[in-house]
Amino acid sequence: MTSEDADVVGSGSKLVPGAVFPDHELTGHDRKRHRLSEIQGSDPMILILSRGHFCPKDARQHKIMADFYPQIAVAYTKIVTISTDNVLEANEMRDSAGAPWLFLTDPQRSLQKELGIQEYTDPHHDPMIPHTLVLESGLVIYKAYNGYWFWGRPSPWELWQDLREVSRRIRPDWDITQPELRANFEQGDKSRHWPYGRR
Repeated sequence: MTSEDADVVGSGSKLVPGAVFPDHELTGHDRKRHRLSEIQGSDPMILILSRGHFCPKDARQHKIMADFYPQIAVAYTKIVTISTDNVLEANEMRDSAGAPWLFLTDPQRSLQKELGIQEYTDPHHDPMIPHTLVLESGLVIYKAYNGYWFWGRPSPWELWQDLREVSRRIRPDWDITQPELRANFEQGDKSRHWPYGRR
């Protein structure tokens, strides 16, 4: 981890590059159970750990991300929000932001406790310290942004750069001009070309 990474995630955090995010199964805004690894599949994923519906900074971030969502959708990338809200509150936050992605609820605060990210300065709401994570395949953390202060949260353009590098790492056909890739394709071996053997 570089000194720049340390500034992003904060010293003492468990949310560090290279760590694997816990593969929890949580209830979504749709009242169904969802496991993070199943949502992600083999794609990059943006994971927003949110204070919840009561936070104006979280509301603003989610509206920004809702505007950014068309790029996320066409880039074979997933996005998920997790908060300590209940299902009703998660739905209200999702609707008010115009966010079409999945919101997961953790009112038992299992992630908050496991990751040690209780926002102890707000005992009334008892939320998680907000973070935005960029995950590689396998829920591996590529970058973690501590959003306790709003400017600690990533802009869409920072996420674009992060996701470019993550995609370069996990997409074997990132540089489709490679002669070996073209030879494989012409010989009928399409396992390294999207959708990677699922034709």
